Amino acid sequence: MKRNVGTMDRVIRILIGLVILSFAFIGSSAWGYLGFVPLVTGIVGWCPPYHLLGISTCKKCTDNGSGSACAGQSQN
Repeated sequence: MKRNVGTMDRVIRILIGLVILSFAFIGSSAWGYLGFVPLVTGIVGWCPPYHLLGISTCKKCTDNGSGSACAGQSQN
């Protein structure tokens, strides 16, 4: 998988994921477990909806123009 989530986007996703996930542990609602979605996409650096829509916030991937994989990721 080619990374499609940039650094700032990843930081924001991880923070939002942790905040939402904390609601599950505080006891407010089981909906808090949805925080795993932004948390995992932030950690992995790949977002399936971004892939489907052809979006990339990863500057290393979009700036090189060669289509090569970024940040040590293998190209498929």
